[in-house]
Amino acid sequence: MEAIKILEKKENLNWDYDEEADVLYISVGEPQKALGVDIGEGAVVRYIEATGEVVGLTLIGVKERVLRSLKSN
Repeated sequence: MEAIKILEKKENLNWDYDEEADVLYISVGEPQKALGVDIGEGAVVRYIEATGEVVGLTLIGVKERVLRSLKSN
C-alpha cells in the first residue's frame, strides 16, 4: 500500500461521541464510506483506498482511557 495522506485537509473536522459505547468518531468533512484499519489500542483509521486519503478516525474507550490516565497522575 502506498503511504497514506494524513489529514492534509485539516479544516472541517466533525466529531460525534457515543457515550453508551464510549466511542469517539472523528471525520474529515462529512462522514463517508471508507476502509478501516485497526492500528491497535482501540484506534481505527478510516481512509479512501483509491487516494490513500485519511477521512476519519475512530477511538474506542476514550472516556475509560482519560479516567485511567487522570487516576495515574
